[in-house]
Amino acid sequence: MNRLARRALHTCQIPRDLTSVTFRDAAGEKPAKVGLSTESVEAIWRSVEGLYRTGVHPGIQLSVRHRGEQVLHRAIGHASGNGPDDRADAIKVPMTTDTPICYFSASKAVTALLMHMLSEQGLVNLMDPVSYYCPEFAQNGKRTITVHQILVHRGGIPAIPRETPIDVLWNRDEVWRLLCEARPVEVDGAKVAYHAITGGFVLQRVLEKVTGTSIEHYLDTHLRQPMGMKWFTYGIAPEHVPDLAANYATGPRPRFPVSWVVNRALGGDIRTVEQVTNDPRFQEAVIPAGNLCGTAEEMGRFFQMMLNGGIWKGKRICSEMTIRRAIQQFGSLQIDRTMMIPMRFSAGLMLGGNPVGLWGQHSRYAFGHVGLINKLCWADAARDISVSLLNTGFPIVGHHLPALAKFVYTVCDRFPLIPEGQRPLVAA
Repeated sequence: MNRLARRALHTCQIPRDLTSVTFRDAAGEKPAKVGLSTESVEAIWRSVEGLYRTGVHPGIQLSVRHRGEQVLHRAIGHASGNGPDDRADAIKVPMTTDTPICYFSASKAVTALLMHMLSEQGLVNLMDPVSYYCPEFAQNGKRTITVHQILVHRGGIPAIPRETPIDVLWNRDEVWRLLCEARPVEVDGAKVAYHAITGGFVLQRVLEKVTGTSIEHYLDTHLRQPMGMKWFTYGIAPEHVPDLAANYATGPRPRFPVSWVVNRALGGDIRTVEQVTNDPRFQEAVIPAGNLCGTAEEMGRFFQMMLNGGIWKGKRICSEMTIRRAIQQFGSLQIDRTMMIPMRFSAGLMLGGNPVGLWGQHSRYAFGHVGLINKLCWADAARDISVSLLNTGFPIVGHHLPALAKFVYTVCDRFPLIPEGQRPLVAA
């Protein structure tokens, strides 16, 4: 791609030889163990290379598991130093499979499962009003809004007031005060309106009220440590901020009406989002709906545990029934009032569909979550796969979309549907 085209499309520099920027964990890839051909592995990776060649993602990580075994574990590009606006002499830090990346909204899947685990432990009834646990939330007509409504994006408080200073995001008490004082757009749960950031703060407050501990501690105790994660924390420790991959607003700048949808969903224009997400205050904060940090392998590990019915390496993380409740569809396919696209949700996850859905063709048994539009983290019980594609650019619309769609299609194509009797229990 020449310099003029790169400037117009706002993309990073791509070398001709992709092997020079490719990192492969050869020991972590065991396709032969599950009978997956080398040709299928390379077909999936070629689709990732195709996405990388669009220039909208300075760095990409991929982890794919099939029948419990990791069959792809690679990275390509740079963690920092090769963004569209980075200086030519900037130090280019290679992306590896161990580089922590912010999951953004894919964090919601993890936070949601924590709430379902609280329910399993008898600490929360998801059908109770939020105000049952946190009475101050009842202000301005929110008395009847339930925890479950928050999980399924029907809580009536999809956004923080527009005039709110960005600093509020890392001030727990101030953001909670604003949410308590907020007037809901509705309270009956009839309409879906994606809660990009607000729902996580509400769930955090309920969790901390009933456990008497922080959400970070609960995550660490019940998921991160039992599953042997290195990263997988809300935000990242100050000493590791330099290790975190940088975020880049790439691709053509959104115009109306797309720019209006972006502002509505994210609370700011795309350049503001870039600045905020690279701010150490955001990176070190606890934002349960939007700043869990980790690797593609770790998020893939999380979804594999869900496919296993709540078990990881012989250790019970949660009950199989908890997983079933977490992935059970709630309501019908409906136009989301925030994102203005048709969506199908469970209590915390984005679901696939037939004949085609968010997670590809014939993805009725797939569940997962998107992170800032481009990060794709999901599991498909009918194919027995868990997939985590992380990247560092967030183009909204542009020339990369066919390549992104081709990746999802290729994964589904190379992992055909498994006969019903051989699928994981969660697909039953």
